[in-house]
Amino acid sequence: MTVDTDELRGRVAEFLAANDPGKLDRLEFLRARFDAGLAWVHFPAGLGGLGAARELQPVVDAAFAEAGAPDNRPHLNSIGLGMAAPTILRFGNDEQRRRYLRPLWTGEEIWCQLFSEPGAGSDLAALATRAVRDGDSWVVDGQKVWTSLAHQARWAILVTRSDPDQPKHKGLTYFICDMTAPGVEVRPLRQITGEAEFNEVFLTGVRIPDAQRLGEVGQGWQVALGTLMNERVAIGGRAPAREGGMIGIAARSWRDHPENRTSGLHDRLLRLWVDAEATRLTSLRLRQQLAVGDPGPEGSAVKMVFAELNQAITGFELEFLGEPGLAYDDWTFRQPEFTDFAKRGPGFRYLRAKGNSIEGGTTEILRNVIAERVLGLPPEIRTDKDRPWKELPR
Repeated sequence: MTVDTDELRGRVAEFLAANDPGKLDRLEFLRARFDAGLAWVHFPAGLGGLGAARELQPVVDAAFAEAGAPDNRPHLNSIGLGMAAPTILRFGNDEQRRRYLRPLWTGEEIWCQLFSEPGAGSDLAALATRAVRDGDSWVVDGQKVWTSLAHQARWAILVTRSDPDQPKHKGLTYFICDMTAPGVEVRPLRQITGEAEFNEVFLTGVRIPDAQRLGEVGQGWQVALGTLMNERVAIGGRAPAREGGMIGIAARSWRDHPENRTSGLHDRLLRLWVDAEATRLTSLRLRQQLAVGDPGPEGSAVKMVFAELNQAITGFELEFLGEPGLAYDDWTFRQPEFTDFAKRGPGFRYLRAKGNSIEGGTTEILRNVIAERVLGLPPEIRTDKDRPWKELPR
């Protein structure tokens, strides 16, 4: 289907005329928007979209925002929207797409990601969580860690080891896991900030129907790569307004505290501002590339730069503010739905930014991806490539 900007605006206007956001229940309105194909416009018809170009999404979102319509609170379901949805669209069957995509987009069902494990470190393919076939279902045992939103999630995307006799990249299978199923236990992990965005998740004899498998048996690595590419774009590929995000906070601090300014700090701020603007423009270009295909390894570069830039900016802000910047606003233990960096103190931002170089793929792993898949450099020597996973030292 070919849909241009004018036609999209007309569709939104027609929809709003028939569905007054001031009168309809919020959830009822969002469901109707999904059914009208105005959720993800680049998704296929019947799955929240119109098969339109991806770059037209901001046109639709802006039109609804201007009308005062409710959104689907994307910050509360970032894993579902940024990672689970594109994975289900690409690798799921028709029944799975119809079952999961609508309540995911409306926010009725929150998602989390069960990938990382305590014993695998940054090497996701070394994971040990076992999935054993038992008739029409699988029995899963293992432990996952650093799982954001697990304490709120209804569903999880899960990678397991289904064949220990295969090399580590070949013996994996990917599932949709019911977080309310017997045997799923979620425990909070208190972070350096004092909060617990993350969790560890224990899976003990969890039964997952084969109908909740994404992709073929043994294809889990390929499906997981699709998820990870989308994750890195979701984390690092956001394109805020000019002087938005962390650099905007630092710039406001500079303007509000002239008494702290020095020529050396001024030079650092200018360099960070230029780096932030270059990163923003690169993110815009990446999102334009996504309009014509799936995310590739370039997203790893954007995510890596995003992490390093955030850490540099928050470090600058702390140094610029001096002693007052060290005051920590709240050590209360809690499991937040969403952390708004702009509403927290500089101490919190500085500590939380440390996680940016770990979540979504560590910077060290991303450097390897960039070297091998973007720059075409020789890969690292691997002695475990063709050995069965069960023979590898752990």
